[in-house]
Amino acid sequence: MPGSANLNIMMKAARKAGRSLVKDFREVENLQVSMKGAGDFVSRADLRAEEILKEELMTARPSYGWLAEEGGGEDGKDPTRRWIVDPLDGTTNFLHGLPHWAISIALEHKGEIVAGVIFDAAKDEMFYAEKGEGAWLNDSLRLRVSGRSRMIESVFATGLPFGGRADLPETLQDLARLLPATAGVRRWGSAALDLAYVAAGRYEGFWERRLNAWDLAAGVIIVKEAGGLVQPLTPGGDILEDGEVICANEPIFDQFAKTIRNG
Repeated sequence: MPGSANLNIMMKAARKAGRSLVKDFREVENLQVSMKGAGDFVSRADLRAEEILKEELMTARPSYGWLAEEGGGEDGKDPTRRWIVDPLDGTTNFLHGLPHWAISIALEHKGEIVAGVIFDAAKDEMFYAEKGEGAWLNDSLRLRVSGRSRMIESVFATGLPFGGRADLPETLQDLARLLPATAGVRRWGSAALDLAYVAAGRYEGFWERRLNAWDLAAGVIIVKEAGGLVQPLTPGGDILEDGEVICANEPIFDQFAKTIRNG
């Protein structure tokens, strides 16, 4: 599916960074790793991928702003447009040799996400969307959210608190309410891919707290363009600012959201 010039720039950048990450992933035992915080690691591979993405994206669009996990934010000459980038979502998986991690790139225009790319380089799956143009996988597969309408037949995804995070009791309460009503809950360690999988109909829904804008931005538009419903976890909130999200296909969204929010 041909996209805009900006989307093609995003996909090209993702593939270039993906090649670097796949090469490093094959030698993951040799990576020098430093500690960022409890349970949160950053590797040379992560930093190298961000350098590649920044060079590709900012060379192509030097006036745009920039927000990324490792490098922080920069204002651009064009105050209305900004790249929002996670060079390696699923770093812990990466460092443990688990092939479930992704590059996430979003383009924000006047406060709204208008394009998103999530590239799973290990599996060569490129999920992408532009506002009003639908969501797609690789060259030509149109993405649609699942058509399941019963919670008991549905599989959901979330993140689980690690490293002594304070939101563990809240998450355990979520699971206690949700698990008896579903076919299961998965925790695969990449919020970007969780969102992409909702768009692809592999999960029926996803929710999580304490995320960052770069974890969510690309996935939010991909789910929306695949026909899913996406809302702040707290009604009236802001997904990217608050780092909280809940999404699902339309038939089960209300029941799912009620189950999670009634804590």
